[in-house]
Amino acid sequence: MPTPEARPFATRKADTLHRLATDIDAWVSTASPTGTPYLMPLSFLWIEGTILLATARNNPTSRNLQATAQVHLSLGETRDVVLITGTAELVDDLPDDQAEAFTQKAGFDPRASNYPFFRVTPTRIQAWREVNELKDRDLMLNGSWLTS
Repeated sequence: MPTPEARPFATRKADTLHRLATDIDAWVSTASPTGTPYLMPLSFLWIEGTILLATARNNPTSRNLQATAQVHLSLGETRDVVLITGTAELVDDLPDDQAEAFTQKAGFDPRASNYPFFRVTPTRIQAWREVNELKDRDLMLNGSWLTS
């Protein structure tokens, strides 16, 4: 199968924003303060340039996010991937409209299980499909979208 032509920056960014708006789940990678890695699929909501997650208060993902705030997320397949690096913060008082938007997208209400919400602020976003897009895979660096 021939390699598809590399997408221009604007197309890759638009494809990434579409995926953030429409994908329901992401692989979420965290590590404990001692460096023990943990990977878990979680539902998410892309809202106001951040990613909203919810998970059980005592699971490793929650504990790791509260301890280190460092997180990596992955959307898509290995040949059409979006990788996001960010920092997370526990959200103590999420506005009802955002909690409801999360519930509608994810298909469950974390509030019913007393799951805390975390807001992830992306610091780096990368996207590529094939090797011909690797060189220009960065779409966001240091929390700012690149222009090309």
